[in-house]
This record gives sequence, C-alpha cells and structure tokens, in this order.
Amino acid sequence: MEANPSHTYLRRRVYKLKVGAPCTLRTPMTAVSLQALNVDRFRLRQPLSWRDPDIDCTLVISTPSADPDLWAEYSDGAHRSYAQHGVECALDSDALRRGSDTLVYFAVIDAAGQMVAGVRGIGPLQSADDSHAVVEWAGQPAQQAVRDMINDRVPFGVLEMKSAWVTDESDQDRCLTHALARSAAHVTALLDVQFCMATAAAYVLNRWRSAGGVVASIPAAPYPDERYQTKMMWWDRRDFVNHATEPQQVAKMLTETTYLTQEYDRQCETEAPLLSRA
Repeated sequence: MEANPSHTYLRRRVYKLKVGAPCTLRTPMTAVSLQALNVDRFRLRQPLSWRDPDIDCTLVISTPSADPDLWAEYSDGAHRSYAQHGVECALDSDALRRGSDTLVYFAVIDAAGQMVAGVRGIGPLQSADDSHAVVEWAGQPAQQAVRDMINDRVPFGVLEMKSAWVTDESDQDRCLTHALARSAAHVTALLDVQFCMATAAAYVLNRWRSAGGVVASIPAAPYPDERYQTKMMWWDRRDFVNHATEPQQVAKMLTETTYLTQEYDRQCETEAPLLSRA
C-alpha cells in the first residue's frame, strides 16, 4: 500500500480514534466557581491527534510548548491567511510569535503533511478586559453588552477561541471550517470549563453554528473594517448539542471528545508517577 504523505506528522505522534467509541461526554458541568476548575493543572505532555477520514486530514490539539514547530506552522499560516485578506491588523503578532497567552491550539494537517487550518484558545478569562472582543466593539454602543455577557460567565469558566484561519488553497473550505468549529466542544471538555466564545464575520459564524455555537443577540461591529460585520458566538458545554445544526457534527463531537478526554487522562496517569519520583 502506498504510504500516506501525512505520515510525516503521524510518525512523530499519532493516536487512532476507535470507531464506535462511546458517544458520551464527561458529566455535564453545572455552575461552579472558577476555583473548582482544573485549568491550572492542564498540561499536554504530547499533542493529541486523530484522523478525520471525511476530509482525509489529521486533527491535532496541542500547546506551543508541547510542539513548538507545529505552533510555528500555525502562526505562519495565520499571518499568511490574514494578510491575503488584508486584515492582518486583527492579529496579535507578538502573541502569535511568543505563544505565551495560548492555552491550547487546534490544527488540521492534510494528506500532504501541510497545515490547512487552525485556531487557538486563550483563557480562562478573568474578566472581559482579557478578551479581544472588547477591542472589536470599541466605540460601539454594544460594547457594554459585550462586557456584561463575558463578565457574567467568567465565574463558570470562559475560553476564547481566536486567530482562526483556513487556507485559501483548499477545495474543502466548508469542511475545514466544520472541523475547527468542533474544537470548542473539545477544549471545554479537556479543560473542564462551561463556556467557549469566539468572534468572527457573520458568514463564518453561520458555519460554526453546525457545532452548537449560538450567535449572541448583540449588534455586529464593523471590525476590522467596514467590509466585515463581526458577531459574537457562544458555546455552552451543557447544551451545545441542542443547538448544533448538523447531526453529523454532533456525532463527531461526542465521539472525538470522548476519545480526547480518555487520552488526556492516560497522559495524566502516566505523568503522575514521574512527578512523584522527581
């Protein structure tokens, strides 16, 4: 059988997603204080990856420190994509270079071993001032509503997904966006937080609704310029399944999330004895 070029990445670190794995999430989170969360203890010793045969790609969840080379690819891709659309001003270039504010990132690797899409997550937010959304709605009447919506959810854990990009060279733009949209379910489960948010042009968020995101009823902001109508989207880990517009996305989110939490738990179990001997 001819070798798949994506093995360039897979040879380094790969985990097979078992078909027919139980489609259940961890116990749904109820309203708890941030002090009860396990975010501070979140560590990825090595990236988590699995195949999505529907798009013939490898999906990866990692951190800048766990795989700095892959992080550099993600950062380069974000700069290239945003520059092509003339909106590089929307990127925090310093943060992308250093990766210090990024808690986790999600990448899509095609069959040729090239990264074709990605998004990163920051948080948990301590207040609305930690979110770039406040900047995006600066000078807009709805800015206070944006602040209130974030601050009201902060006690229960809020992650912000940002700097999302999809290559213009792929003929699977919609499918790649669907893969990115599922990352909200993955990261809230891995970090055991209740909410995830993102901001993007309205037409992009319409695709992200496939994975249970709900567009906030806040007037759009003309950001980064008047060509775009930027909106805010929220995922609530307790009920995103009820809001997903595509059943196939729900099935994938549940199966993938179960796999990821199991693999992460195995990493933690393996690391615990090493730390005790340190």
